Parts: sequence; C-alpha cells; structure tokens
Amino acid sequence: MELTGKIIAVLPANSGVSARTGNPWMSQEYVIEVPGQYPKKCVFRIFGEDRIKQFNIQQGEDLTVSFDIDAHEYNGRWFNEIRAYNVNRGVAAAPVGAPMAGAAPQTATSPFPPTQEPAEGSSDDLPF
Repeated sequence: MELTGKIIAVLPANSGVSARTGNPWMSQEYVIEVPGQYPKKCVFRIFGEDRIKQFNIQQGEDLTVSFDIDAHEYNGRWFNEIRAYNVNRGVAAAPVGAPMAGAAPQTATSPFPPTQEPAEGSSDDLPF
C-alpha cells in the first residue's frame, strides 16, 4: 500500500539487542498526514538502522511511503504494525479524488444504481 502526505512528526528512535540472536536492532516511527477534506494521520515504522539512515526522513517533508500492514497477537490482544519499506520524495500530494499525473482518467462510480424515471402510468415514485 502507499500513502502520500506530509511528515508531521518524527518520533525518537528505539534500539536494543535481540534476545534470540544477540544482534543489535533499531527502529523509528513517523507520523504522516494525508491531505483531504478530512485529513488522516498514520503512524508507520522503519526497521533497521541502515534504512533509517538511507531514507533520512525529516519533519515537514512531502513523501510517498510504501508500506505493509500486519498484525500480531500478544497476551490475547491483537496489535497492528505498519512497516515502511520504501520512501519516494518529490511527489506532490494530489487532492483526494483528483487523478494523479500519468494516471488514466477515471469516471466517478457510485455504489448506488442511477436514478430512473417512473414508468408511464405508475402511481408511485419509487425508483424500482
């Protein structure tokens, strides 16, 4: 999945040593805000010191973030994890509902059928 928006928060990095392998690890979380009539915010995580340095995400940047969503269970409770695997810069956020550059034009679709005129001689105004 992908989200395009502005980074509004860069949270402190977490690090430690794996109890299973003894190898060091590092992760960092970021908050992206997706523009629109009702802006949405999403927290995502980048795992690995090399990726954190490679992406070098700064607050205020406009980015497109590619990520995977997964869930895990701990003590009978379920938790979502949104882990980013790619970051693209220089992609302007398109308004919600507007086609992206290079995308084929799309026609608006509705989950409802089009309205129909009542048949001649029909006494009710129901569309079916």
